[in-house]
Amino acid sequence: MRTPPVNTSPAPTLTRPTPTRGAQLTQLDALESEAIHIIREVVAEFERPVLLFSGGKDSVVVLHLAAKAFWPGKVPFPLLHVDTGHNFPEVLAFRDETVARLGLRLKVARVQDYIDDGRLAERADGTRNPLQTLPLLDAIAAGRHDAVFGGARRDEDKARAKERILSLRDEFGQWDPRNQRPELWNLYNGRHTVGQHVRAFPISNWTELNVWRYIEREGIALPPLYYAHEREVYRRDGMWRAVGAVSAPLAGETVTTRTVRYRTVGDMSCTGAVDSDAASVAAVVREIAVSTITERGATRADDRISEAAMEDRKKDGYF
Repeated sequence: MRTPPVNTSPAPTLTRPTPTRGAQLTQLDALESEAIHIIREVVAEFERPVLLFSGGKDSVVVLHLAAKAFWPGKVPFPLLHVDTGHNFPEVLAFRDETVARLGLRLKVARVQDYIDDGRLAERADGTRNPLQTLPLLDAIAAGRHDAVFGGARRDEDKARAKERILSLRDEFGQWDPRNQRPELWNLYNGRHTVGQHVRAFPISNWTELNVWRYIEREGIALPPLYYAHEREVYRRDGMWRAVGAVSAPLAGETVTTRTVRYRTVGDMSCTGAVDSDAASVAAVVREIAVSTITERGATRADDRISEAAMEDRKKDGYF
């Protein structure tokens, strides 16, 4: 029998006392327990799982949960990132540091490679988020991955609210929102045929506030963009866009220096910052607690193309 790899990296941080027998679980304890159960179930049921890891807060939390689920062994599956070529450099650096620290294997599918060889073409609006679908599906097929972990949450978007925790994708990687399986009593149906795969969402039932409170409790490190900092920005579509090589102001758009932070860290060309002085996790938790709009609604221009923008992309294979 094959000996499992030994994890030599530091143990996941535990900053709270272990609940005593008969103690009532907190909401975060219950969410953590559910997520770890889902991760273990998927690994037990599927042959070649993979975790989508961008270095963003949700994927960082899912990786942290996976590390806790299998400690003291290593996370028993590789990581996959679809790099648009427009990612924030700080996030890519954090991604690579995290992978090296945990001693994991990272696969990177690059949108730029597909543009260079003609399989994809640049969009007129310059954004690349919608171009991630083909590289993602090709990477899943090349790795013969039958389960793909992601950090999607139901509170982000109404299309994601339709998803089950285990969501079947057909032979073409497409999603049919009318073909959903019941998930009663925490029983997850992973049945699939050759060529199909399942998307698994361990933190589907979490909210953005749950995520930040968990980050605070566990002492989880994040890219610095999530906290208040000064940055040159310009206003477009009601959002502060960063000034950069792939995100330049148009005529009439004034560049200014403001104290901002990012609630989500996707493609630079379609991700906006928000005015904020929240420079610590505790301050972000207080800020999110009174927010009335989700992070995608507040800062993602690609979700404003139409009311069904996310659902249309998901039907085609987007996460």
